[in-house]
Amino acid sequence: MTDTPETAPETPAQAPITDSPPDRLSVNPRSEFHDWDLLRRGVGIRYNGVERTNVEEYCISEGWIRVAAGKSLDRKGNPLTIKLSGTIEAWYKS
Repeated sequence: MTDTPETAPETPAQAPITDSPPDRLSVNPRSEFHDWDLLRRGVGIRYNGVERTNVEEYCISEGWIRVAAGKSLDRKGNPLTIKLSGTIEAWYKS
């Protein structure tokens, strides 16, 4: 035993708040990556240097987006999507 008083362990520093969108986000409400508050704020996506407005889901770290494949629907009524790989940039519009 030591004569020094016991101290509470240090709390980890809180992560700094950044003004950048999450790594992965989806517009589908059934997805675990759906966040209505972020979508309402407005997220812009640039895929290979071109701004896209029809993105259903994206992942920056893995480098892909999902876009609707025309007007085709699956048997549950959801749009069929195509996964495109490339360079992804995301930002808040407002």
